[in-house]
Amino acid sequence: MWRALYARTVRLAGHRHAPAWLGGLAFAESSFFPIPPDAMLVPMTLARPARAMRFALITTLGSVAGGLLGYLIGALFIDSIAPWLDELGYRDGYDTVRHWFAAYGFWAVLFAGFAPVPYKLFTLAAGGLGMPLLPFVAGSLVGRGARFVLIAGLTRALGPVFEQRLLKYLDWIGWTLVALVIVGYVGYRLI
Repeated sequence: MWRALYARTVRLAGHRHAPAWLGGLAFAESSFFPIPPDAMLVPMTLARPARAMRFALITTLGSVAGGLLGYLIGALFIDSIAPWLDELGYRDGYDTVRHWFAAYGFWAVLFAGFAPVPYKLFTLAAGGLGMPLLPFVAGSLVGRGARFVLIAGLTRALGPVFEQRLLKYLDWIGWTLVALVIVGYVGYRLI
């Protein structure tokens, strides 16, 4: 089922309305949909490298807007959707994210932009825990924006080879970026 959904998402990248689909996919992924927008961002950038940063911006804005929906869902319905999180196997991830929010706030949202943990868990947790909205939006813009600019930029620079490597090493790359964010945070706190 997931492979078919992923394949359909990639096919949409070639459609003439692909930028709208990209924004919609980024929006949906941030609150409830399982396929990350990278699945469209990479092939769209390969097809039109000159528009890489435009596609990254569309993805970022869609993701942050979807994050606001996830925040709202978390704020209003977290108790109602808890069984659904259990059913989908997201409960442990959600609990981990809740602890990160309690300890790190804005930095947890920034981290979420790069984390291989589904971003929707961060948006739901931020709303469920009542994180202040301004730091949530700021962290989302910086974290998600940096991720999508990096992916679009690397795709533009490296071409089809990058797509193959990205898909093969996506988890490893995600954890490396998370480690860099943590090192940056620790360095910031020490200075």
